[in-house]
Amino acid sequence: MSYKCFEVSIENQIAHIVLSRPEKRNAMSADFWRELPEIIRDIDDNSRARVIVISSTGPVFSAGIDLGMFTGDIGAIRDKNDPQYGSYFYDNNVRRLQDSFTSLEQCRIPVIAAIQGGCYGGGVDLITACDMRFGTQDSFITIYEINVGMTADVGTFPRILNHMPEGIVRELAYTGRKMNAQECKSRGLYNEVHEDQETMMEKVMALAAEIASKPPLAVYGCKRIITYARDHDTMDTLDNIAVWNMSMLIPTEMMEAMIAGKEKRPGKFADLPKKNQS
Repeated sequence: MSYKCFEVSIENQIAHIVLSRPEKRNAMSADFWRELPEIIRDIDDNSRARVIVISSTGPVFSAGIDLGMFTGDIGAIRDKNDPQYGSYFYDNNVRRLQDSFTSLEQCRIPVIAAIQGGCYGGGVDLITACDMRFGTQDSFITIYEINVGMTADVGTFPRILNHMPEGIVRELAYTGRKMNAQECKSRGLYNEVHEDQETMMEKVMALAAEIASKPPLAVYGCKRIITYARDHDTMDTLDNIAVWNMSMLIPTEMMEAMIAGKEKRPGKFADLPKKNQS
């Protein structure tokens, strides 16, 4: 299937989703918000891959939300001269935009972001919804919304606080300043920084391949419980993991993992079951 904002390939159990509008600095148009959750849910629901990698093209990872959305068809809700125009736009659209990135967090398989160049506004919303983030030395993030009179609202704040101190997040949000790659790593947002995009993609794909070699159900369990633990206290999480393992542990998968490790060969694991579409 072809998309207006993305190129999608799947090979060796790794789905590679590439933002493909470099001439527009990969700004997030109306098509972007529709296509991304469609792609993610198709991969997840139909068990097409075991890992997702999101990367981009051109000198900028993403310029964030395409401001044309405010004047194009998606914003044509009422008279743009009406002082309440903004509230109508957000009442009718913001939850759908939020859902586009929540699909990354809710899918059963890990999502890795590979960031080159600038990551503005909505781009930060995107990468904070991923499981891991890697960047090039020239990459940076900016919670840019303050510079256009907005408050970031598609997911940055509830997620970025899991990676960086509150005071730093407030500074970024109030000023819109750029945080470079090394600071992103030192603050805990990036897993690693690489010299250039080619090196970064080589390392990211190697990591994705390693994850794809693990038992998919166990990986899903890890993702689910880590996210649950982030949002709940210790005792609730202990109860949740106990119920998960009682329900989902597969002894044959555990045995295969141990035997494969002993024999120093790749494990032969079952894919995640397809979701019921009915």
